[in-house]
Amino acid sequence: MERHLKGMSNHYRIEILLLIAERGGITLEDIVDAIGANGKTLGEHTRRLNQAGLINKRYRGKFVEHTLSPYGKTFVRFLQSF
Repeated sequence: MERHLKGMSNHYRIEILLLIAERGGITLEDIVDAIGANGKTLGEHTRRLNQAGLINKRYRGKFVEHTLSPYGKTFVRFLQSF
């Protein structure tokens, strides 16, 4: 539980989780376009979300698609109800 909570303990990470919930299979480039922050910063945040077990990454050629893990879906439901 602590790992998951730490994983989403940043406003960019929360925004990324909600964006992935809305548009599953989204690439980092699409996340950068939607949020409008630095690509390296958002790349680090997606890495931490993945390490926390909240998102999954699937490699498709030179792109990486991001989807919510089962725990990520649970946390998004929590965030939306909060």
